[in-house]
Amino acid sequence: MPKLTVTDSDVARAILFSPGASVLEILAGAGISIRVGCRGDGACGLCLVQIEAGEASPPTRNERLILPPEQLARSIRLACQLLPENDLQLRVIAMASKSNWRDLAPGFIPCTPSLVSPSNGRPAADATYGLAIDLGTTQVSLSLWDLKGGRRLQGRIGPNPQSLYGADVVARLIAAGESKENARRISCLPLEAVAEALREMCLRAGCQPQEIIRAAFVGNTAMLSLLTEADSRLLLKPDNWTRPLEYSIEQPHAWVSLLGIQVQATLEVISPLAGFVGSDLLAGVLATGLTDQPGSLLLDFGTNSEMALWDGKTLWVTSAAGGPAFESCGMQCGMPAEPGAIYRFEGSDASREIDFDVLGGGEAKGFCGSGLVDLIACLRDSGELTSVGSFGSQRHQDGYAVPGTDPVIRLTKNDVDTFQRAKSAIGAGISTMLTRAEMSATELNRICVCGVFGSNLNVRNAQRIGLLPDAAPERVELCGNTALAGCERLLLSPERNSEMEALRERSAIINLSQSSDFDDLFLENLYLQPLRVETT
Repeated sequence: MPKLTVTDSDVARAILFSPGASVLEILAGAGISIRVGCRGDGACGLCLVQIEAGEASPPTRNERLILPPEQLARSIRLACQLLPENDLQLRVIAMASKSNWRDLAPGFIPCTPSLVSPSNGRPAADATYGLAIDLGTTQVSLSLWDLKGGRRLQGRIGPNPQSLYGADVVARLIAAGESKENARRISCLPLEAVAEALREMCLRAGCQPQEIIRAAFVGNTAMLSLLTEADSRLLLKPDNWTRPLEYSIEQPHAWVSLLGIQVQATLEVISPLAGFVGSDLLAGVLATGLTDQPGSLLLDFGTNSEMALWDGKTLWVTSAAGGPAFESCGMQCGMPAEPGAIYRFEGSDASREIDFDVLGGGEAKGFCGSGLVDLIACLRDSGELTSVGSFGSQRHQDGYAVPGTDPVIRLTKNDVDTFQRAKSAIGAGISTMLTRAEMSATELNRICVCGVFGSNLNVRNAQRIGLLPDAAPERVELCGNTALAGCERLLLSPERNSEMEALRERSAIINLSQSSDFDDLFLENLYLQPLRVETT
């Protein structure tokens, strides 16, 4: 049998394989984790490997589309597209991190008590424990609570492993509908991941998963549908995009077993509002106190971006397809907001030089969503990018190469196009909500920017390229993970469900696909310039 020799951190490992399998499949079978964000069809461009010796088939069409010529010239390939027939030696470039979970950054969860670390004291002997989970398309966030003491003991964030079935919600819904086996596996993946994070948190907090007596889940509608193994076809039909959807746990004992928590634990999935407006948005509205002040706008950026506007009487809500832009998945050098990601760019008007900061320090591996916004804003200021999203110089024909990065981190025209489409859908959504509420943009008193994407966002840069309304900086709040914060409130005080029901009764769903002027608003907001919010 032929042999695949894999090198990572100067440690070589030989794997025998049968021809016909991709390098990605061979590595997975050998227990080697590599970064991936699609179903192995070359769509995400994350599973990078470099051929060091041996013969390989020519790059596929997908590889030629995604990988820049300089990478192909250095024999850098996509593991999912590379099908070796004979002995091959390669180095893994995009090895997955050793642990899938990271501590939640201080201040990332708003509106809740301060995180209490184990080093400052352990829970009382008679403590009871609860678990709050925000199930996002790309990331899963969760926190462990001492319910009696009202203290958050630990918090974690990590990748949603459902990405194996597609980076976007539609791909996963289609995959789940293909077979019951797919649906069951897609449901189990996030539960298994949460169980892993829970074990880590309990170890540091000095308790056991079996002591968890309550767990609450919020998430966008598609994620909750997949989690509960509901009929995935419902969300693929436009007729259901404004209808209330109820999701329940059909096999609670199976969930308890997967999570490893107390057998009699109470499990609750907070149902979405309707269509593609999930309980994560409602939880965010609850956490931010959005309905305390008329003229309050909430924007939760993500693969499925959700928005809410409170006019004093009605909570106008809608959602728009953000695609991979805000998660930086599917972009040539995009990555989640984790160590190694460039999260901030700063330009110099005098020299046109661009400096950057990397999360966690060290070498830059790519850019996350906030870095993408900064980079596009800097290139607009310097004239390297035009208002229509084209590079003004012929030397950027293959995209803009960030100086001082090795391997080169590049922003491509396709990356810019992807961002423009996402931010344009957001702009159209904001305009539509303001029109329905009979409000103008000048009447916005609060703009709450939520989610991982917004945590490091430069507000002025976001406004200059049309991602946020042009409001005074003091009116824009970077709120962090409001979905998890709201879930925590429901975990600690189940009676708050009455508040959620009140929000549901006051809500009005807007289906942008049925909005007569959506196409016009979308086109108007494609330009990289301050947001055009048209109201009547």
